[in-house]
Amino acid sequence: MTRPFVFPGLTTRVVFGHGTLEKVPDEVARLGHSRALVLSTPHQEAEAQALAAAFGPRAAGVFAGATMHTPVEVTDLAITAFRSLNADCVVSLGGGSTTGLGKAIALRTGADQVVIPTTYAGSEMTDILGETAGGEKTTRRDPAIRPEVVVYDVDLTLTLPVALTVTSALNAIAHAMEGFYAPDRNPVTEALSRDAMVAFRDALPVLIHDAKNADARAKALFAAWGCSLTLGQVTMALHHKLAHVLGGSFGLPHAETHAVLLPHTTAYNEPAVGDLLKPIADTFGEGSAGKGLWHFARSMNAPLRLADLGLTEPDLDRAADLAAKNPYANPRPVTRDGIRQLLQQAFDGQCPA
Repeated sequence: MTRPFVFPGLTTRVVFGHGTLEKVPDEVARLGHSRALVLSTPHQEAEAQALAAAFGPRAAGVFAGATMHTPVEVTDLAITAFRSLNADCVVSLGGGSTTGLGKAIALRTGADQVVIPTTYAGSEMTDILGETAGGEKTTRRDPAIRPEVVVYDVDLTLTLPVALTVTSALNAIAHAMEGFYAPDRNPVTEALSRDAMVAFRDALPVLIHDAKNADARAKALFAAWGCSLTLGQVTMALHHKLAHVLGGSFGLPHAETHAVLLPHTTAYNEPAVGDLLKPIADTFGEGSAGKGLWHFARSMNAPLRLADLGLTEPDLDRAADLAAKNPYANPRPVTRDGIRQLLQQAFDGQCPA
């Protein structure tokens, strides 16, 4: 018997393919705008300047100051630039840091967003914004945060470094993993998440040996879209809470933190929702979802230890305290001792029990 569900529908327009970057000016025009502020990190400023040049008179300028975890002080600088340049929309070129900055600007100004992801991190299809202030990361959801258009250009991922390819893919898989047991999951997100698991499983082993393989890149980017769409439709749980704590309060790198945590947060909830996580176990083997993800990550040379990301063992107690405070809803009860044990395993890089 099919269980009852609510599917809220899709509001973000998606343009997917090879060479779709050239369509971005048309997408801005389609939204009725004529002064686009192009956003990027300092590392991708050259690409942002080239994109702005392609806009011609429709370009308001470039702000290349996006950084991890969306610090509010950077957002304030970007909004000053947005207003001083008389911009009427933002175009975010890059990974999660740039996407987050575009969302923060949109939330405060009402600007429309066009997002062009260049990694697999998967925040572009969501109504979620995580911001850092005073050493803590807070997360909010609001329809105004969700981008109007997402342009996926497979060609932009052909030069994505292998290490970031793997960690951002595992970051995306974490979105789908939580979608499998979310209380507001629906058949659309479940189907997309199952397809995404298989696509990543098949694409990543090819890409670590042949990073410019166009077919594998297309398969991985499709998987990232499916995972991102899932996260934008469902409630987050323990995994994302821990990632936000470790990123916002300890400065750990975003994608790598997700990658290390993923097998352990999956294993933590597996006793409570093993039936719902079965698609992951079926895809990655090892008889369990958590173990399957750990072995897959190891085979991809992904980081396995929080200790390698800059966290220290004395940090684990404070991290457990922060994560146990105001926890996200989770299928298995969240206890301070349970989180502390999970973090210790992730710190040491052990295969989850």
